[in-house]
Amino acid sequence: MKTIKLIDMTLREVNALRSGALTFKEKLEIARGLDRLKVDGIELAPIDGGKAEALANKTIAAMVSAPIIASVDIASGNLPETWESVRAARHPRLNLLAPLSPALMEYSCHKKAPAMLELITAQVKAARGLTESVEFSAVDATRAERGFLCDAIAAAIAAGANRVTLCDTAGVMLPGEFADFVTDVRANAAGLENVKLLVQVSDEMSMGLACAAAAIAAGADGMKCVAVPAGYPTLQQAARFVEVKGAALDIAANLRTTELTRVSGQLNKLLQPHEDSDSPLGNVAIGETAGVCLDANDEIGEVIKVVRQLGYDLSDEDNAKVYEAFKRVASRKHFVGTRELDAIVASTALQVPSTYHIENYVINSGNVITATANILLNRNGEKLRGVGVGDGPIDAAFLAIEQIIGHHYELDDFQIQTVTEGRDAMGSALVKLRADGKVYSGNGISTDIIGASIRAYISALNKIVYEAN
Repeated sequence: MKTIKLIDMTLREVNALRSGALTFKEKLEIARGLDRLKVDGIELAPIDGGKAEALANKTIAAMVSAPIIASVDIASGNLPETWESVRAARHPRLNLLAPLSPALMEYSCHKKAPAMLELITAQVKAARGLTESVEFSAVDATRAERGFLCDAIAAAIAAGANRVTLCDTAGVMLPGEFADFVTDVRANAAGLENVKLLVQVSDEMSMGLACAAAAIAAGADGMKCVAVPAGYPTLQQAARFVEVKGAALDIAANLRTTELTRVSGQLNKLLQPHEDSDSPLGNVAIGETAGVCLDANDEIGEVIKVVRQLGYDLSDEDNAKVYEAFKRVASRKHFVGTRELDAIVASTALQVPSTYHIENYVINSGNVITATANILLNRNGEKLRGVGVGDGPIDAAFLAIEQIIGHHYELDDFQIQTVTEGRDAMGSALVKLRADGKVYSGNGISTDIIGASIRAYISALNKIVYEAN
């Protein structure tokens, strides 16, 4: 049975999904969700030299286990920068995007066919000098002159490309036409029988999946997809195709279909928020729904991997405690999100004797005064008082604690949520402090959300102090 490749282009095609650029955190959450689905590759958008884009690529590359595919417009000249941004990935790949129809060659590259062949050869060789995994994408291939298309593919393979993608950018072919097109190119492009052949089909006429399926039946090794509707076949459509026709075509896919509906729904909410929402993310809580979602079927290795992605470096004993607590929570819920996992780590891992205890605190805040906090702590019998003035009562409280301990720790994360409902609802606060490159989390619960926040900070602080001694 042949296992076809399903490559996700959501991050590459994000501009077609929503107006406005994605934030750094949104890109990471999308990558985590796709990695959760076990896609055969996560393709990133070409970078234009911006530091923020390169940093996002580096973070994603180091965070996920799926192959990372860095796209490069063949005429851009930023091949080295793109490679540097993904070289830390477990399975990095460079994908050179080359327009091959006469109109696109003239418009985007300002080159005729002979010069384009020289550019393809030079750029693929340069890419192969950086990595052994090089893909060549023939953009607008269906409108290219057929002989030139085959020559371009042959030149790319001869220069070192070991994957080729045929792109029906216009999306104007019928399934039978596209199958014949793939068959003809396979027969006439020298060397194509020795490399993986994928297809990328526009859904312009709502036939994207049908054309891609016809190409698979004609011998293609995989297709490019998106997680949510964006002008290409979706992962859900591809999974359904394999489910229905897999036996007849003797094909299978690696996609984790048990997570597909949930993750796709989460990414859809993230990328296409409700119109009546003031937030660019609608009502989606990043840590809960757009991040990794675990369930009771996940093994300890998968859970601890996510714990490490959240920034924690725990001992084997604490990892076992976290997993045991995770199983208890997961048995009562459909899934466990990153917020809940943070809370589990905060309340379960690295439980230490308390160096600092809260004696009392007084908070003054209002819309006509500056927030102040007066906090009294007990450290091994010694009473220590601190006063803080801040931008809001919680900021003032944290500054007062820093005054007492004489040290500033980086606040890596701070979350507040209700535990119970009603006017007397219990509030839960999570504080994550970073010290010497490690993350320490503390959890606090109280009907007073400021008190819960102070308790959470002290809980994390006690863990830092304990490990330092």
